[in-house]
Amino acid sequence: MPRRWKGRRFRVGPARRGRRFRVDYPRRGRRGVLRWVPSWRQVLALALFGLASVAALVGYVYATVGIEDVNADARAEANVYYWADGTQMVSVGPVNRQNVPLSDIPPSLQNAVIATENATFYTDPGFSVRGLARAVVNMARGQEVQGGSTITQQYVKNTYLSQDQTLERKLRELCLSVKLSRTLSKQEILQGYLNTSWFGRNAYGVQAAAVAYYGMDAKDLDPARSALLAALLKGGELYDPSLSEAHHRRAVERWRYVLDRQVELGYMSKAERATYTVFPEPRPESVSTNLSGQIGYLVDVANKYIKNRTGLTTEQLGRGGYRIRTTFDKREVERLRATVEEVRQTSLDPQRRIADREVEIGAASVRPGDGAVLALYGGPDATEHFTNNADTAGVPVGSAFTPFVLAAALQDGTGSGGDGPPFALRRALVRGDSGVYTRLGEAVGLDKVRDLAVGSGLLPLSMAPLEPSFSVGTSTPSAIRMAGAYATFAAEGRQTDPYSVTAVSHLGTPLEGLERPAARQALDADVARQVSEALRDVAVDAMAPDAIRTLSPVAAGRTGDEDPFPASWFVGYTGELSTAVTVFRSRPGAEGLLPMDGVGGSTSGRADFLPLRVWSAYMTGPHASRGDG
Repeated sequence: MPRRWKGRRFRVGPARRGRRFRVDYPRRGRRGVLRWVPSWRQVLALALFGLASVAALVGYVYATVGIEDVNADARAEANVYYWADGTQMVSVGPVNRQNVPLSDIPPSLQNAVIATENATFYTDPGFSVRGLARAVVNMARGQEVQGGSTITQQYVKNTYLSQDQTLERKLRELCLSVKLSRTLSKQEILQGYLNTSWFGRNAYGVQAAAVAYYGMDAKDLDPARSALLAALLKGGELYDPSLSEAHHRRAVERWRYVLDRQVELGYMSKAERATYTVFPEPRPESVSTNLSGQIGYLVDVANKYIKNRTGLTTEQLGRGGYRIRTTFDKREVERLRATVEEVRQTSLDPQRRIADREVEIGAASVRPGDGAVLALYGGPDATEHFTNNADTAGVPVGSAFTPFVLAAALQDGTGSGGDGPPFALRRALVRGDSGVYTRLGEAVGLDKVRDLAVGSGLLPLSMAPLEPSFSVGTSTPSAIRMAGAYATFAAEGRQTDPYSVTAVSHLGTPLEGLERPAARQALDADVARQVSEALRDVAVDAMAPDAIRTLSPVAAGRTGDEDPFPASWFVGYTGELSTAVTVFRSRPGAEGLLPMDGVGGSTSGRADFLPLRVWSAYMTGPHASRGDG
């Protein structure tokens, strides 16, 4: 008899064991719609299978995702250049970010961010179960996979992942958040988050945001300003109060919420909250100066100096992350710019005079005895005229070179006599008599003249061939180098190479090779004093007596009417500042310099008054270096 079970035959044996497994769906023995309704066993099996699959997927992702796979954009930082006083000059790079340690982020900002972004930050495991569930629900509805994220999750998204709203990215975010929570401390995660978050105004990280909104470092933010930056994490494009009245209203409401939320969570007392009633208006959003105006010229000079002293390449600098402290004095740079532009406007009329077109002016100021480049004028705008007129080559220096010939003669003994240089040499220096100095250079030896000029601070590559005209200025040094070399006379023969950078660090590590250039005795102190005495005669002859009296003793060299070169120079110094100014004409694409005939309405053909006007107006002004600078 076959076995029966509850009235039904139950077959065992080979026939039963060989039957293939078959899912009973649609369900047999059911009719109509019921055939398509799964049994509770099927529902349970499907749920268990789904959970097992998800667990396997999560396990696989967790095991394979790497913490070291940092998003390239998250590594990117700008190069930040600072004025001599330590204030920020400009941030240059594709990403406006400057990472700072958590110790430089005030507790008021840390608390404001935690209170509004992730109140359970210090206790949660790095992810939000509620946020994850919301993401799953959104996915099921066909919406974007987004939900409330913890600070850890947001840091992971900023640093390791893309901003795509997909289930895969959300899953990777979850796994990385768990891994990071087990690897990094909460302080390290908070520091990373605050350095990678976007605050609007193209500012990534709290340091860039503090500068963009308040013009200060993050460490100097008070609780009121900190509350606004925390509010901006909700969306800089929605809460920047400078964009519109609606933005302003939203920003104020969010700012109040951030402060109230801190009271609610115990980060701030009610009494302290009551002191913050006035909304801390940020400064208006301004178009980034970036490299416009004089900034590009300053950055150009600083970069060249860094590369020459450290061996860094342009590519390495371009990767960002460098903090560069320069010698440039912001007030001096602005005064020099304003002086040049005023002289240009009052002396040149390019609409009426063709000769006044394509006129270029370059200038630089160096501190004697130190070599620090305090200011320079490279042109009207570095983004439109990138050739740096303060650091350019190709402009003959003319008879402004003759003081080096005189110094070489005195050093050699050829020009000595009496109590100082012979009267004829001093008179020739004042008059710009090229013939006298041509003969003097040949008598001394052109190689000796060249060596003394280089020893005083001019670059060997700027030296012209040693031909008879060498002594009257066929060489083409820059305004920076001319100011530095004349500063050697001012410092009684002690030469210091001009320098424009005092310190550089990369990702917090100082770079070596940027020690200040050492001074050395390039020529006898008595020789330097005698040259200065002769150059004071030039200054008195060139400048009005009133201008001379407003300064300490002035010594200066200049180009003369007999110079055959199409350029004008005036270089002079006091005990505190050495400044060189050059004026020439050039046209992009044209070979060589253009004639100077008729520039500024001059009849001499040289327009020598232009560099003198710039020099005297700038040097008689209130210099920062004479005060607290």
